Amino acid sequence: MGDVEWERAVMDGQCVMGDVEWETAVMDGQCVTDDMEWETAVMDGQCVDLSHLSPEEKWRFEHARMHAKHRGHEAMHAEMVLILIATLVVAQLLLVQWKQRHPRSYNMVTLFQMWVVPLYFTMKLHWWRFLVIWVLFSTVTAFITFRATRKPLVQTTPRLVYKWFLLIYKMSYATGIVGYMAVMFTLFGLNLLFRIKPEDAMDFGISLLFYGLYYGVLERDFAEMCADYMASTIGFYSASGMPTKHLSDSVCAVCGQQIFVDVNEEGIIENTYRLSCNHVFHEFCIRGWCIVGKKQTCPYCKEKVDLKRMFSNPWERPHVMYGQLLDWLRYLVAWQPVIIGLVQGINYILGLE
Repeated sequence: MGDVEWERAVMDGQCVMGDVEWETAVMDGQCVTDDMEWETAVMDGQCVDLSHLSPEEKWRFEHARMHAKHRGHEAMHAEMVLILIATLVVAQLLLVQWKQRHPRSYNMVTLFQMWVVPLYFTMKLHWWRFLVIWVLFSTVTAFITFRATRKPLVQTTPRLVYKWFLLIYKMSYATGIVGYMAVMFTLFGLNLLFRIKPEDAMDFGISLLFYGLYYGVLERDFAEMCADYMASTIGFYSASGMPTKHLSDSVCAVCGQQIFVDVNEEGIIENTYRLSCNHVFHEFCIRGWCIVGKKQTCPYCKEKVDLKRMFSNPWERPHVMYGQLLDWLRYLVAWQPVIIGLVQGINYILGLE
């Protein structure tokens, strides 16, 4: 069945080749042209029930049917490609201008789309596993965000927020690495050593890679928003002006709590970090501020943070590189589906298919 070309139709009981449109079905040996569902196909003059075919054979049949339907539409397809390229260029220019002129609204809309757009495809494609994880993540994150935006801010909230987002960050990082390794092992054929089918191994790797990248991007955006709210509420940081409080040498500007461990001492739970501007912070807080919250300046004086000095261990630097990768993927996840939908709308209005 695999090598038989699916470009035949039955007319008057005969199997013919040629330009016969794939708008017929076989019923009792006759060729009918109504709007019935494509439940049958013809192979070697025999009526075959498509429900008995394998998914690959069904895909091949639909693929051949699509080619037959769009035969002779080369000029129309060229117009569609030009429309796609033009829309991508214009949309990119508009998004860049929007981000430069109104960054706050751009970030909020992007975060909302990052959160909601995959949910549409989840419901449409019945990805229930992703839906369960999405609901759990959204529930806890909504609670954390609610705590971070309250005034006055509870003293334990900043550390709770950074603990949650740092946990999700590490989990997404590990999940993405495992997914990437699974994909590479499949490409090199190592899955055969464990008698795993290539399609199963590739699906597993791509799924893990998607989970890691998606939740990695989403948690960083939520963490950045929470970091702004908390730091402004505490008073040691202001995004647009001078801090409303004076920072003591023994107080962390991120969480507002006392620092009990000296910079040169080894802490039991966490160490104390001193930035190039000589301001000191809890290790956990400044890591969350710089990596999770995407802040590259001192929380108090806004001087640029030297990440190489801060993370002297070479094994910690990939976390920063991974954060940059997530920033690049944000456009792909949040705005690409919207642009593709816009292109499809333009094609529909112009009558292109």
